[in-house]
Amino acid sequence: MKKLALLLIGSAMFAGLAHADNYVIDKKGMHASIQFKISHLGYSWLWGRFNDFDGTFSYDPENPSASKVSVTIDPASVDSNHAERDKHLRSDDFLHVEKFPESKFVSTSYTQNDDGSGVLKGDFTLRGVTRPITIDVQFTGAGKDPWGGYRAGFEGKTRIALKDYGITKDLGPASKELDLIIAVEGVRQ
Repeated sequence: MKKLALLLIGSAMFAGLAHADNYVIDKKGMHASIQFKISHLGYSWLWGRFNDFDGTFSYDPENPSASKVSVTIDPASVDSNHAERDKHLRSDDFLHVEKFPESKFVSTSYTQNDDGSGVLKGDFTLRGVTRPITIDVQFTGAGKDPWGGYRAGFEGKTRIALKDYGITKDLGPASKELDLIIAVEGVRQ
């Protein structure tokens, strides 16, 4: 009887610990992107992306709150489809890539709703400044791929203020914030 009681107590203690699957963001097949958009004078949108980044995430659909995400971005890989502008974006006016060669996001919590949407919170480092951000997330799907693997995908959106990361270049009142749009497909390890 004593053994049964210990077994039941042990089972109850570990019942809430679900096993999350670990994924590597599919950079090799480029089934992932980190894009940004910022208003240009309030008349149009300037779109760009970061071409070089790596990351991992863990996800368990039975226990989404245990999810974790880590993404590292090479800010020198900024690409706005205009070489001279990209050179300026890499300068100390903006990303200052010589002094700050890495940007990073590390999650601190995730809450998922029944419809697959959720809120991912974490610390985002840009230009050597780390600040908490909140990313609105949508689960896009999961399943087997044609090569015998298993994949899961998410899309996230957030808005950041440039001045919060030491970017003080005056781009006009419509351009004080930018939107980050992240789409990832991870391959289960």
